Amino acid sequence: MYGFSKEIVERPGYWPSSAHICGFWFLPMAWQFSCDKCRELFSGDFNSSFEGILCANHAGLEDFLMGSSYLSLPIFIGLSSIGSMGFLRNPKAFLMVIKAVIESTDYRFILFSSGYQPLDSAIRSFASLAVESSVEAPALSNDSTLLFNNRLFCLSGSIPYSWLFPKCAAAIHHAGSGSTAAALFAGTPQVACPFLLDQFYWAERLHWLGVAPEPLKRQHLIPDIDDAASVNKAADVLLGAIRSALSPEIKAQATVIAQRLASEDGIG
Repeated sequence: MYGFSKEIVERPGYWPSSAHICGFWFLPMAWQFSCDKCRELFSGDFNSSFEGILCANHAGLEDFLMGSSYLSLPIFIGLSSIGSMGFLRNPKAFLMVIKAVIESTDYRFILFSSGYQPLDSAIRSFASLAVESSVEAPALSNDSTLLFNNRLFCLSGSIPYSWLFPKCAAAIHHAGSGSTAAALFAGTPQVACPFLLDQFYWAERLHWLGVAPEPLKRQHLIPDIDDAASVNKAADVLLGAIRSALSPEIKAQATVIAQRLASEDGIG
């Protein structure tokens, strides 16, 4: 049994009859929360929880998503376990690239740090500088912080992508199979930056399907050094990819793919 969709990867004719493609597999939503209170709120039926409300501790994320003073939805960015695997060597440069994009656009971002300590430390450092300069009051809760004129929401905990992605304009990620599947299912345009193994396959597949621009190279998201030239060059490439992902063509194709996937139920 293969946990992906025939709409995304065609079944080769040479496979034996015993091989089955059954659609993407998703964990029950409640299992994907790092917060006990949120987990309790979403512990009912899986399919009825997509529009559920988070616990009071995460009201800041709800408020950020609603963004009454902004016309556009925020953009998700997260690299899952890429940091703990040793690929996020310069968290400061990563944040500076996001900051540069924010400063040249009206975009807002939601960053999941996946609890990667060096990235969380870099976030706290930027937050401390903001407090010292009285620019903003970034602290929201134990696991969330607002940065860069309140346009970057950083979360070190875990919220299910199936709940979050439908509320985002686009998803920037490492092209892991889980992130890829969740964004496809949600109909969310994607920007992929693969780092290893099957991530390169999924990133190319997303581009081939028309739901993402060409994959980013890792230095376009995480420069090796954080000098102005490197950061600005990376930000320019990232911004171009985001604008492509938000084009009418890619948004329409992402919706078409999501509609095709809606009838599948994985191993449900």
